[in-house]
Amino acid sequence: MRVYCFHGRGCRFRPQIWHPRAGSAAAVGTMVPEVLLLAALLYAAAQLLRFVFADADLTLLWAAAFGKQPERVLKGRVVWITGASSGIGEELAYQLADVGARLVLSARREGELERVRRACLERSRLREEDVVVLPLDLLDRASHREITAAVLRHFGQIDVLVNNGGRSQRSLFLDSDVDVYKALMELNFLGTVSITKEVLPHMIRRGTGTVTTVSSIVGIAGAPLSTGYSASKHALQGFFNSLRSELSDNPGITISTICPGPVQSNIVQNAFTEELGKSVSAQADQQHKMTTPRCARLILVGVANRVWEMWIGQQPFLGYFYVWQYAPTLAWRLTNILGRKRVRNFKAGLDADSAYFTKAKAS
Repeated sequence: MRVYCFHGRGCRFRPQIWHPRAGSAAAVGTMVPEVLLLAALLYAAAQLLRFVFADADLTLLWAAAFGKQPERVLKGRVVWITGASSGIGEELAYQLADVGARLVLSARREGELERVRRACLERSRLREEDVVVLPLDLLDRASHREITAAVLRHFGQIDVLVNNGGRSQRSLFLDSDVDVYKALMELNFLGTVSITKEVLPHMIRRGTGTVTTVSSIVGIAGAPLSTGYSASKHALQGFFNSLRSELSDNPGITISTICPGPVQSNIVQNAFTEELGKSVSAQADQQHKMTTPRCARLILVGVANRVWEMWIGQQPFLGYFYVWQYAPTLAWRLTNILGRKRVRNFKAGLDADSAYFTKAKAS
């Protein structure tokens, strides 16, 4: 390598030859693996730290950071939400109104739907005709075709169907009537399948559309006190995973399932118990649950980016998803340990979800 020097006025350029010291190349060569190892360790540490504070699966978080934003994708789209009168469905309606989506709000309680509709109009630039209330009973499957037709008459299209309607359960199997299990399957599973069956042919004719269904963490892993609810969510997971495969020749159709952990809502107060018509006596502790706005935002990110399955939940529930995915035997051991505590605390009158973090008081 030649290095040219200039030593001031009167001096001339004098070429000098630089020779690398013997062994320096070898030293650099031995350092490369160490540097790569250090970089790999730092990357692994960064990913571990990211996972510790994560509240969704890494694919969904990547989409939130670098993918398409709901504000661009969902503006002007027609979104039909079942179970829109409270909880996740209500919050989805608000956030969809914020991004400019046109809405169909459905549930049984028409008064609550009108309240949600007014709030959507007040917080957005949507017109009166952009937000429609259509009462819906998932158990009345004979009415689903006409209700779907009413949506199409008003908007002419359905871009996204959000299957969010349903009820949870808080009761022990041995104490529960079989009629409770029948009601759970007919409402959560068959009602959702029925609405999907009416909407999907329209989407296939158009060549585009999204059916996204709110399942649960118990749709992947079982949980005590929710045997019937878990069965209905497992049924939804199996159905929509199979349907996605059936529709593989329709690339414009997206079938997605959402698996949230505990989220702040009234799901516990509205849950089935040992008998039909009997309500939950304990109040739900919301302290350790994900906020509803955060959950809804992640769902919209998943819809905008056509994510097929979304795991949403704060730690330790998110970690629980991964244990079930990669170490099922260990997951069963953890489930049984936590399940015993959940049942004992439930019998002591504590909220079932917060039972993971609290102890029963000595009587």
